[in-house]
Amino acid sequence: MAAQSLLSESMLGWSIFTFILLVILAFCWVYIRKFQSRQESEVVSTITAICALAIALITSALLPVDIFLVSFMKYPNGTYKEWAANNETRGQIEDTVLYGYYTLYSIILFCVFLWIPFVYFYYEERDDDNVNKCSQVKNALKYTIGFAIVCVVLLLIGAFVPLEPPPSQNSTQWEKVQYLFEELGSSHGLPALSFSISSLTLIGMLAVITYTAYGMSVLPLNLIKGTRSVVYERLENTEDIDDVEHQIEKLKSKCNDGRPLSSRDRHNLQELESKLQVLQRRGRHLEIAERNCCTKVGSALRPIKILLGIFFILVALLFTVALFISNLDKALHSAGISSGFIVFGTNLTNPLNELLLALQPVFPLDYILITVITMYFVVTSMAGIRNMGIWFFWIRLYKIRPKRTRPQALLFLCMILLLIVLHTSYMIYSLAPQYVMYGSQKYLVQSQMPSAGPASGNATFGTTRICDADAPEDQCIVTRSYLFLHKFWFFSTIYYFGNWAFIGAFLIGLAVSCCRGKKSVIEGEVEADDSDLSDDEYVH
Repeated sequence: MAAQSLLSESMLGWSIFTFILLVILAFCWVYIRKFQSRQESEVVSTITAICALAIALITSALLPVDIFLVSFMKYPNGTYKEWAANNETRGQIEDTVLYGYYTLYSIILFCVFLWIPFVYFYYEERDDDNVNKCSQVKNALKYTIGFAIVCVVLLLIGAFVPLEPPPSQNSTQWEKVQYLFEELGSSHGLPALSFSISSLTLIGMLAVITYTAYGMSVLPLNLIKGTRSVVYERLENTEDIDDVEHQIEKLKSKCNDGRPLSSRDRHNLQELESKLQVLQRRGRHLEIAERNCCTKVGSALRPIKILLGIFFILVALLFTVALFISNLDKALHSAGISSGFIVFGTNLTNPLNELLLALQPVFPLDYILITVITMYFVVTSMAGIRNMGIWFFWIRLYKIRPKRTRPQALLFLCMILLLIVLHTSYMIYSLAPQYVMYGSQKYLVQSQMPSAGPASGNATFGTTRICDADAPEDQCIVTRSYLFLHKFWFFSTIYYFGNWAFIGAFLIGLAVSCCRGKKSVIEGEVEADDSDLSDDEYVH
């Protein structure tokens, strides 16, 4: 009976994960095809981008499954279910989730250090017409080896980083060396992978501070503000065309008598002609947008967009307040930098953590909410990258635009999302630390009270409490995600300061987004560096 119950409970958790997997694959295909350039699309880059994006989303979906499985091992009264009463059975389920994390994280390492770099450099070499296929592969492999070396170095460092306190200063050199080898042999290589993933998570933290923080402000405000009227934009664009044509005629009239134009006038004439081409392309795109049924449907759905925008901005503010309270709690109640600012449980009231705990009695609202939070970070990250483009410090590398994003830009987009997803788990832990650690688990506390009857003696009563750091070790199971995040204390310290930077970046992005006006209805479709041939992608 217990075995059947175990199978049914596990199947429920993994069935939800499988359904989410199918939804993710469908979403990735639609998303990549939406932004992919029709002129430069390639099968290999398309498959790579879809797979990388799917891996990022699947990894983010594993956290709710982790919380769901540890929570489902217990009844609401705090006792273990029949199939989970055995320590071995619980260990098997925990190991299954842990192996799921390590499998997906290993695939992410493969994508970031081998697969995506190879495909990226392969298409970079393809731009040179004099290079044949064999040379393309050789040059791509040559650059990819550099990424592979970095991966190997991180794995080696992670393998030798000690997780236990080192020997005393009085120990001999041989004892210290022997200690390092014992640490390596006892870890079975898992800390090596954890260190590599944590190193990538630091890069993901920078991407979260840059793109996710901005996306959390720009996405809701764009929904609230809406776009400019396409009729007004066409009228304004027509006036600009007439004005530029008038200036061009005025410049050309200077050479009617046969005198050549000065170098300054020739330069101004070239700039005006280029500007006229852009305005004419804008006119064609605006004409298409005015006839497009999607524009009319979008106008009809304007009230819903406003409500969604208000909801998203309230969610963003809730996350910011929860993150601030969590960081303040760590600053006040942790042991400081040397402990990684780790706090067991919550000492200050965290609104998001309390909301998740309040939803526990109504299955499965808390799991739905934690899934929505996870996907919210991914969606806002996509919105941030979409609006900002891909930058390397102050240099803009690529733009992300519908139907005309280059294969290299899509690969960069997917790599950034992979790195962001790695940091998302820590962000969610910071938002709701107690819930991410224990889910909806409760435990029984036995207490004795004098009996009120004629018989002398004490009666034993059991009270149910929500799992926290004070619970007995065998009564509450910690999620694998929490253990993975806090394997190295110095990474937790950096993440702590990264959370403060995230809050600052969000507030700055919110101020900038509020000051900006409405977006054009054809935002990002027409740029000065576009070719006239690229308009075919919109016309046909």
